[in-house]
Amino acid sequence: MNRRDVLRAGAAAGIAGLAGCVVPGGDDDDAAFAESFEDGLGDWEADAAIGPEVDLAEFEWEVGVSDAQAAAGDQSLRVWNEGSYDDGVTWAVHPVSVESGRAYEVQVEGQFWSESESFNTIRDAVMRLGPEPPAAEADFPQPGVNTSELGETPYGGLREPLWLADGWHEYDFEWTTPELSTDTLYLAVGTAVIWEADATHYVDDLSVSVEAR
Repeated sequence: MNRRDVLRAGAAAGIAGLAGCVVPGGDDDDAAFAESFEDGLGDWEADAAIGPEVDLAEFEWEVGVSDAQAAAGDQSLRVWNEGSYDDGVTWAVHPVSVESGRAYEVQVEGQFWSESESFNTIRDAVMRLGPEPPAAEADFPQPGVNTSELGETPYGGLREPLWLADGWHEYDFEWTTPELSTDTLYLAVGTAVIWEADATHYVDDLSVSVEAR
């Protein structure tokens, strides 16, 4: 059983607690999602992808909840992956409820932890919100892309360098959605390998605000 199978088996077994919350909004039908991982993984599912020249089973990675670092509360999401192949993405994904048949302005924020500031880009932070969960590295934005300035797009997200600061650093993006034909969006957060070195990062204090337009 590879690392992905182990993590999925753990999720299926019901890792303790409800990890996130979805709260209906007011008269304008906006919705909110917030997560600080205080109750474990809950409905979060972990996954990874790497280029076709490497078998995914050979790519080592881990996703779980840890009390080693926290931006809010006592726990955060720990994301570790190896750098041997100079490639690969590791993420966790969670559903977010919305009302179908509407278009929205969305704001997504989150805190990512890096061990130190570095002039080398060792990892990129990746965030994505869309009608389908990601299945491959190409499902995330290209390096340096943040959908905040792109207008209406099929999904929202960013891929921006980590190691910009010692400790926690905020990342955020905006997404102008088309009219949605689904009542569930999927928020994914994780890291993309840039440098040939193993690296651990933490993700915490996630929020999604959704306003009908």
